[in-house]
Amino acid sequence: MSKIVTFGEVIMRISPPGNRTMKQSHEMEFFFGGTELNVAASLATMGCEVQHVSSVSDDFVGESAVSFIRGFGIDVTFINKNEHPLGLYFLEVGSSVRASRIAYNRLNGSFANIRPEKIDWKKVLERCEYFHWTGISPGISESAYEALKEGLKTAQHIGVEVTTDPAYRSNLWKYGKKGSEVLKELVSYSTIFIGGVNEINEVLGTRFSSDKEGFIEACKELKKQIPSVHRIFDKIRIGVTASSQQTQGRAWVNENYFETNLLEINPVVDRVGTGDAFAAGLIYGLKNFDDEKALNFANAACAIKHTIPGDINYSSVEDILEVMNGNSGGRIKR
Repeated sequence: MSKIVTFGEVIMRISPPGNRTMKQSHEMEFFFGGTELNVAASLATMGCEVQHVSSVSDDFVGESAVSFIRGFGIDVTFINKNEHPLGLYFLEVGSSVRASRIAYNRLNGSFANIRPEKIDWKKVLERCEYFHWTGISPGISESAYEALKEGLKTAQHIGVEVTTDPAYRSNLWKYGKKGSEVLKELVSYSTIFIGGVNEINEVLGTRFSSDKEGFIEACKELKKQIPSVHRIFDKIRIGVTASSQQTQGRAWVNENYFETNLLEINPVVDRVGTGDAFAAGLIYGLKNFDDEKALNFANAACAIKHTIPGDINYSSVEDILEVMNGNSGGRIKR
């Protein structure tokens, strides 16, 4: 049996119910999430063996977060605790022409103060087939960067497939390192790139266009500069309004380009975590299907997550396959 390992922050989302603004609401809902944790929980829901590596607060909030994660069947052995508070963010969910808004409070949280020496990466990566990380984690703090780098070096040494979504967040990177340089360094330990032209431009400092030809040229340049990357998968999201979205996947594998059909979501319930649903769907797909079917499965997972409140895609493999196969009419199942 092989497992999937994810590394990243466990963060609490606090949000007014429905589509209210904070100004008009006197109550809040909360969800536990975090980019890599969202991927882990989705994969666990699909039946995969998953282990998440992180650090949470040493209080009842952190314990509640760990209990939540454990509820998915995720291995929490290497979720450590420290004296710093759990990171959180506030979200106002938009609707129609009103965009959603997010404010973060994470740069002094428990994950930002993770202790790299407490992670035994050789033990973590035993029986590991895929190791997933994103560009958010190394942007939070230098200690998170150091912990991740050690994990990636170990994964490369033992031959683990490393998937990365090198998401660049300009509101991070406050500790003196340049985000693009760090991301290029860490991507060099990775084998599967989940991102498109924007992400490639951020990593390489290039200016490729976002059309099909630009995507192909960007992929060629990425593989030229970072030879460890052998497959590139991209998620395209076309926003009509905050309540209406279209999704599509495209890829560059073995010098071949392929793409999925567009999937339309209207109305959108929650956009948060849709990219994470795509990543989880892709990893599951790569474990079980060929590359093209894996991309279609990932796009369907991304689309269906738009209909689920909270950060995590709770859809089963069967749910996602139905959407992938065109059964998107929403008829009641009896």
